[in-house]
Amino acid sequence: MNQKNAIGIIELSSIHKGFEVQDDVLQNTQVEKLVARTICSGKYVIVVRGEIADVESCLEIAKSTGGYAIINAIIIPNVDASIFPAISGATTLDSPKVDGLLIIETFSVASAIKAADYVVKEADVLLLRIHVAMAIGGKGLVVVTGSIDALKSALVPAIAYVKEEGMLVGYSLISDPHEDVLRELI
Repeated sequence: MNQKNAIGIIELSSIHKGFEVQDDVLQNTQVEKLVARTICSGKYVIVVRGEIADVESCLEIAKSTGGYAIINAIIIPNVDASIFPAISGATTLDSPKVDGLLIIETFSVASAIKAADYVVKEADVLLLRIHVAMAIGGKGLVVVTGSIDALKSALVPAIAYVKEEGMLVGYSLISDPHEDVLRELI
């Protein structure tokens, strides 16, 4: 069965190498590009999805082609399906009113995506957005809604993971957020 539920994340210290790596992995693997762009401080980030074996192959090619410019190249296998629309900004809300809002800020793209995966697997919440790297200094931002109790439950494993990795900038749990704040985040 074709799941395409693995994510590969490649962070590079060089823009020209980023374009070269992107071309090489797209030409030679069966992955789908989710994000590929320059980010602050002259870096380049690529996020792909595919079968686990295809993403592993992609990362090997990326490491070979990227060489010295590779900062990080990781795979996150078996991510929740809600991760993909949140990265692409395609998640929608049925109502402008929500009980609670959880915002997690991380120092890296990979830690944000992994934290989002922990959140949605832990509790009945709605993942609204995963903002990766652009215009936020290469960091990651995860935005989640749900009941305050569900958000508190979801927060525990996500924050534990991000802290363990040393990638936590911080988080906010907002009860009954104003619709202008919510609108700005989605």
